[in-house]
Amino acid sequence: MVKDASIQQAQFDRIATGQGFIAALDQSGGSTPKALKLYGVNEDAYSNDDEMFGEIHKMRTRIITAPSFDQAKILGAILFEKTMDGAIDGTPTAQYLWETCGVVPFLKVDKGLAEEENGVQVMKPMPELDTLLSRAVDAGIFGTKMRSVVKEANVDGIKAVVAQQFEVGKQIAAAGLVPIIEPEVDINSATKGEAEVLLKGEILAQLNALEEGTKVALKLTIPNEAGIYDELADHPAVVRVVALSGGYSTDDACERLSKNAKMIASFSRALTEGLNVAMSDEDYNAALGANISKIYDASL
Repeated sequence: MVKDASIQQAQFDRIATGQGFIAALDQSGGSTPKALKLYGVNEDAYSNDDEMFGEIHKMRTRIITAPSFDQAKILGAILFEKTMDGAIDGTPTAQYLWETCGVVPFLKVDKGLAEEENGVQVMKPMPELDTLLSRAVDAGIFGTKMRSVVKEANVDGIKAVVAQQFEVGKQIAAAGLVPIIEPEVDINSATKGEAEVLLKGEILAQLNALEEGTKVALKLTIPNEAGIYDELADHPAVVRVVALSGGYSTDDACERLSKNAKMIASFSRALTEGLNVAMSDEDYNAALGANISKIYDASL
């Protein structure tokens, strides 16, 4: 499904100005067993990667087909590559999200993190990225996201993380997709506040150096100092600034987010908190609906 210009514009407007949040449904190989265990699916329920990804696809399908998962409160959803390649009720996932739910599809494109150096983890190399981006465009994906991690306020480390994020981001933008730049700051870092000040400065420098017309979104840990990222949100190159929950509980993440008027949520763990495979549809839909409402309210 190659998008036409009117769909592209409608999706852009929705992400740039819509009320709501972006659901993160992009757990990959490393984080899938943990996500499944929290959902009540233990490792003895699958015997190889294909079966494991089959279980996570069932989990994501149940979320996406729930009554509360629609454009009323959700602007976009970030998918893992295998989820993009899969289908929901016989329709390719990205197409189902947009045409049935009114939700803009994104794709996680990074291949995990390199070893820690200078207090950060940059992304592993992505030699197949151009091929993946081409497939994403064909599948009707609007944008991408890729994650690095900052663990301490190290100038060289943060510079390296942000430079890599923007270098890859320009490659993604050139393919016709909107990149979500995600340099996560570890919520357990002893120097989280100082790291966020350094991070903001580096991001601003990279934004100012972008070619005119290039658009990116930012996905950042909810900061210690409320409003510190407002200047980034106001930058002409920035489509939206979204927040990751980073391991905070749903209530804690929502409370912190509500103090940042120019950030909206892009939560993963907080979205699925309390959901279990054994729940009845009624209980499951009520729990998911409550999480969605909480996250939506904090994003307003």
